[in-house]
Amino acid sequence: MTALRTSQLLAICTLSAALASAFTADASEAARKNKSKMPGDAALIASAMRAGPAKVTSGATIIAMDANGKMRTLRKGTNSFTCMPDNPETPGPDPMCFDANAMLWVNAWMEHKDPPAGKVGLMYMLSGGTDASNTDPYAAKPTASNHWVKTGPHIMIVGADASFYDSYPKSADPDTTQPYVMWAGTPYQHLMAPVK
Repeated sequence: MTALRTSQLLAICTLSAALASAFTADASEAARKNKSKMPGDAALIASAMRAGPAKVTSGATIIAMDANGKMRTLRKGTNSFTCMPDNPETPGPDPMCFDANAMLWVNAWMEHKDPPAGKVGLMYMLSGGTDASNTDPYAAKPTASNHWVKTGPHIMIVGADASFYDSYPKSADPDTTQPYVMWAGTPYQHLMAPVK
């Protein structure tokens, strides 16, 4: 989930602008330099479809960043989910699918604003996720104090009331084989729930 990359729908214009800015400048620059190494659309779509259950991904809009760092739609969907393929600039597989409320949450995170109240969102990362800080929503790399965690396949519940998250562990160094709260105590806390 790190390297500041992210989530979903609303209007394709908003989606493109928001998600393009979510990727780090380094990833955009690397994508421009590696144009010849970019996978084709079929491979990108296949990667994105590994992010969630087939019933979700089969009707999802698929988007990806182009070699110039702009988001583009690879396939228009028929449901309210959007999926992104693995980011080749991150160390592990991290394709992601998300619903419209999750996109609102991600937009708020990227803009350093409070997420909208009453908009619970769902994100799938069934191929796993790029490792992230469990305590700092904006950490780009591990440090001695930012509690970097490794995650396997999981779903995320974002945008719920604070009382929802109080039911789950909020340790800075969680057991990632069990549900736990990432970024606890921040406006961007969310439930990480492993899926086997």
